[in-house]
Amino acid sequence: MTHLDGAGQGEFMNGRKVKPVAVSDEILARFRVVPVATVWAAVTNRLGVPISFMEGVRAFTPGARLAGRARTLRFLPPRLDLSSETRQGEDSPEYLAMARCGPGDVLVADVMGRKMAAVGGDVKLLQLHMNGAEGLVTDGAIRDLTVLEDEGYGLIVYAGSRTPYGGLPWAEPAEEGVDIQCGGALVRPGDVIVGDDDGAVVVPSWYAEECIAWVEETEGVESYVKDRIKAEGARPGKYYPPSDAMREEYRRSVSGQ
Repeated sequence: MTHLDGAGQGEFMNGRKVKPVAVSDEILARFRVVPVATVWAAVTNRLGVPISFMEGVRAFTPGARLAGRARTLRFLPPRLDLSSETRQGEDSPEYLAMARCGPGDVLVADVMGRKMAAVGGDVKLLQLHMNGAEGLVTDGAIRDLTVLEDEGYGLIVYAGSRTPYGGLPWAEPAEEGVDIQCGGALVRPGDVIVGDDDGAVVVPSWYAEECIAWVEETEGVESYVKDRIKAEGARPGKYYPPSDAMREEYRRSVSGQ
């Protein structure tokens, strides 16, 4: 059942409050040590979000785990009238979006899947480095990645490809701080982006705390199951996927009961 608030906007769905919330650094730290595959299972299989994995967006800084609050930037096809409205120097949408990014934040750019169009290179992305942001996620391209690495920008990067091009003639920054898509997944400002070498998943901000609790328990249950399989020399299908009874057995083992 859907409950509506006084303004007529959906606030509760299926017993969950679905309004955006500020996700704490403590929650982000917990996401950084769990696999993206289990996070995806929590968002898509358990919560029921059809597309939460960013398809075609891959890790360009392998081995680095990402968990950050999304600060969004939307690109559109270039046109003279749009350019006249948005090319405002340091107040253009790209720089305003990066200005929102600090520690615990990640710039997420919707480039409409144009894999030759760069979000930026070493000069533009210097702003993210100076602000201490976590990194950049885009379904477009990353430029000057070697420079970023050689000069120690420390940014975690997920992108559709590498390129020497800029954004033109395919795309230019148009709006910031708005709902976007990236790799086919909806991203709203403040959502949590979780990434490892498998790719990146979007967790709605209002689901983040519930999500990480379920993911942590699931990882514990699966470790418990693997120990049982190895101890018995059993086929994995005997215990996997874990049943509700196996989850309860795991909980008792953790609590010492």
